Amino acid sequence: MNEDIEIKIHQLIDKLRPFLISDGGNLEFVKYEDQIVYIKLLGACANCPMMDSTLKDGIEQIIVNEIKEVKEVRNIAE
Repeated sequence: MNEDIEIKIHQLIDKLRPFLISDGGNLEFVKYEDQIVYIKLLGACANCPMMDSTLKDGIEQIIVNEIKEVKEVRNIAE
């Protein structure tokens, strides 16, 4: 079951990635566990002052709205 959810997550991330890349950033899927998607924001996104807004108001909203099993998206900082 988690494998199906992870496939959906990867598909959504692939759709979001071009928007982040156009601003000099990127994101990487780390894991899906306990209804939480863990990602790592990369490039310009990693140090952007708008990172929290991008994560919660953009990435998380899209993933949570599309995949009912996901309750939250968290960034794993280095």
